[in-house]
Amino acid sequence: MSQPFRSSTRYESTIWSGLRLQMLGDRIVASLQEPVHALSSAIHPGGFSLVDHIVNWKVPLDYRCDDPVMDFVRRCDGWGSKPELTIGMLTAAKLTHASVMEMEGDRFKLLCCTTSGTRNAARAGLPRLTFSAYEPGTINTVLLIDGQMTESAMVNAVITATEAKAAALHELGIVESANGRLATGTTTDAIVVGVSQRESWQAIHAYAGVATTIGCAIGEAVYETVLEATRTQHEE
Repeated sequence: MSQPFRSSTRYESTIWSGLRLQMLGDRIVASLQEPVHALSSAIHPGGFSLVDHIVNWKVPLDYRCDDPVMDFVRRCDGWGSKPELTIGMLTAAKLTHASVMEMEGDRFKLLCCTTSGTRNAARAGLPRLTFSAYEPGTINTVLLIDGQMTESAMVNAVITATEAKAAALHELGIVESANGRLATGTTTDAIVVGVSQRESWQAIHAYAGVATTIGCAIGEAVYETVLEATRTQHEE
């Protein structure tokens, strides 16, 4: 686990050849030599997709846009990225304080990168004032897995990652300002789970709960990166 962008603008995976993270001004870009099968809650494209770039784009706290998807697509063109192969996430958190963790396990390799801003921390399950407009704040988590997983296991990975995020926020004592209750996330969190589906692994992970080898690793990686990114967010 580390925060590579506090001293550099580039991070090369130590376990996955061709996987690179770069901080390019107002965004962190994860790029891969081969497209991955991805599941995301990102603004673009969302759901299942095949991608070779994932962009975590930092926007101002007062960012307002009637069509953030088209805004992102237009910017992709300017950045030289192919929108149809690029996932776009928005954040207001410090990119320099992104936390990265890599792990190898039972027929998989994993990289997790998390940025965390908790100004709009919230506890799921409580009534509150809600809005239809997009507002940044955001814990963004990118999970890239070199391995094979079923689509249902990828959904399971989202559950495990969400539980780990909530546990980390509890550990840090992050609360929703409106009611003082421990937060489970923020109002605008997003996640990407990208899987290489490389057949050379010859083993398909059908589950990703915390009792599985891959699920336990996902939980640990998300927990530790959320802790580090959140704990240090207000440091220089």
